[in-house]
Amino acid sequence: MSCVLVPLADGFEEIEAISIIDVLRRADIEVIMGSLSEHLMVNGAHGISVHADRPVKGLSVDELDMIVLPGGWGGTKALAADLNVQNLLKAMDAKGKAIGAICAAPYALEAAGVLKEGYTCYPGIEDELSTAGFVGAEQAVVESANVMTSRGPGSAICFALAIVKKLKGAEASEKLRSGLLADYCASM
Repeated sequence: MSCVLVPLADGFEEIEAISIIDVLRRADIEVIMGSLSEHLMVNGAHGISVHADRPVKGLSVDELDMIVLPGGWGGTKALAADLNVQNLLKAMDAKGKAIGAICAAPYALEAAGVLKEGYTCYPGIEDELSTAGFVGAEQAVVESANVMTSRGPGSAICFALAIVKKLKGAEASEKLRSGLLADYCASM
């Protein structure tokens, strides 16, 4: 079974995090909700608190098949500043393992030096990034090498389905897309 880490920091974008976690778990992908501290209750940007499964600290890259960062500006800045998350991102990239980021979270990927040319993000965040190759709004999900990025809350389910496709194949993704009535994601 594939294992994906979704690190949660105070200020995370709830729609993105919960949509990704929910869709991946529906696809029978193990998801670890990781907290940046020993305190497991993490507060979202819009007043929704989530109880994480465990701290990120102590996780090994060998335990993971992918790491996916939700956006939210406050959460993103915390992910960019967190040594454990940054080290995991670097180690995942060094091993060619899958990395994902949505909304503002490509900012945290750039902080780790793992953002690739050919990415998308929430409008305006590209102005905060020095990595070339911003794709813009043409695509809801952009994949460059081992890094997958997406636009924001409205593209979260499409992003999660693209992750399912990457980890479990097109058939699993299509079956889940159909069951979720996510017809707008069919052109991915």
